[in-house]
Amino acid sequence: MKVAIIPARGGSKRIPRKNIKVFHGKPMIAYSIEAAIASGCFDKVIVSTDDAEIAAVAIAHGAEVPFLRPAEISDDYTTTMDVMAHAIHWCQSEGWDVEAVCCLYATAPFLLPEDLKQGYALLRDSEVQFAFSATSFPFPIQRAIKLDEFGSVSMFSPENEQVRSQDLEDAYHDAGQFYWGKTSAFITKLSIFSSHSKAVLLPRNRVQDIDTQEDWELAESLFSALKLVK
Repeated sequence: MKVAIIPARGGSKRIPRKNIKVFHGKPMIAYSIEAAIASGCFDKVIVSTDDAEIAAVAIAHGAEVPFLRPAEISDDYTTTMDVMAHAIHWCQSEGWDVEAVCCLYATAPFLLPEDLKQGYALLRDSEVQFAFSATSFPFPIQRAIKLDEFGSVSMFSPENEQVRSQDLEDAYHDAGQFYWGKTSAFITKLSIFSSHSKAVLLPRNRVQDIDTQEDWELAESLFSALKLVK
């Protein structure tokens, strides 16, 4: 079976109650749940949370919350892999034969069901352990600059200062939306960003990290703009 697991702890600091804060008319987590269900990829869509209110919202929008996450893996130092391994072990303890798992972040309002289908196709048809969402950097990372303690500028890669931008290799980053993986890869906490992974490339206008209030406001504006295009 294939299982979607959405980590959603209650103690978000920079945006309080971020996972269930209303975003364009519904709780943020609802977008991930609905995309997972609409994709038709999953036998189960589970939310892993330590918070009763988040659990109630998740259930109201169609997810299952068959357990509450223990406090020891719900603090600021808990990794996503810790949460995924715990949830997978719970599934296995129930006798479920889990062949593939997808971690969906609760703050992914731009996620489309088609993205999840594409990710599963990569995992199923390729000799890889993970398939995850990624997008391109809008500016050549080879031209990145840094500032010292006095505000003086230097380049990370001075050898690229005079290289034409079109001659520099494209670079990509994690889009922070979903991570398909083989069950064993999650349990052993294999590195995702390695040669045993493939990326589902998303357009930059559907990617926005949401960690600060500024991020939230940018995401709202971007979401509004995409609705106008439709």
